[in-house]
Amino acid sequence: MKNFTIVKDMPNKDKIIINYSKESGYKFKPQNKIKYKGVKVNTLVIMKSSFIEKLLKKKIKRKLDYYLQNIISLLDDDEGTTDGVRSALTELDRYKTIVEFKYKKYLNQNYLNLLYKKIAVLERELKMRLLIMQEDIYDMEELKGKSR
Repeated sequence: MKNFTIVKDMPNKDKIIINYSKESGYKFKPQNKIKYKGVKVNTLVIMKSSFIEKLLKKKIKRKLDYYLQNIISLLDDDEGTTDGVRSALTELDRYKTIVEFKYKKYLNQNYLNLLYKKIAVLERELKMRLLIMQEDIYDMEELKGKSR
């Protein structure tokens, strides 16, 4: 992995001000916690659309892998509660709205359709697990009622 350092070396000490409200780009805050001598970057704006798309695809892939691992752990857990599945469903729904309102303008429609299908598959698996867990709880309550 390559590391880049920006060093401030301006002989006339003039400030450069860019009006980002007129420019359309993807804004984000870098999460790098490494301390170094150089310029501190609070916000980064990417203007090139192909780079924005690559960055968002990588970010989305990482998040989908996280949700997939979370769902696999929920499906493998036999003693899990319905609260964990419900919270995973709401988290996945929240992520879908983030994609819809924040990333949609930067990604092409084919990729968005594929992403929505993947999210729908994850939602379907969670809903199936929720139904199975609710049926198990119902069956246990029936057994307790008959054992009088």
